[in-house]
Amino acid sequence: MAVTASARAKSLTLVLGCTVLGAAAQVLFKLGLKLMPRVSPLAVLTNLPLMAGLTLYGASTLLLVLALRDGELSLLYPVISLTYAWVAVLSVILLGEQMDALKVAGIVAIIAGVALLGRSRKF
Repeated sequence: MAVTASARAKSLTLVLGCTVLGAAAQVLFKLGLKLMPRVSPLAVLTNLPLMAGLTLYGASTLLLVLALRDGELSLLYPVISLTYAWVAVLSVILLGEQMDALKVAGIVAIIAGVALLGRSRKF
């Protein structure tokens, strides 16, 4: 069965959503762990940011699985690297982390790499 252009575009949209949710999950993991002086099952279960992060991570995985149904793994999977760029930006905004020239260069390299892969074939 041939995959339509709209199905491939939907796959790309789903994987982009996966990257955003995955990045938000990582930031919530960090925020949640800051609130936990020691790790225990009860501490994990009652830690709202950590549980929200786990929920978003699960949703991110679900979006990825749905995206892979009609998309090409070799094209969609590199898009997931955008998660690193989102995490870096969110870390600056929400966690007060510093952005230096090397981090900016890395983000630009990731975005450029994904763009090159996207131009090599149509999603």
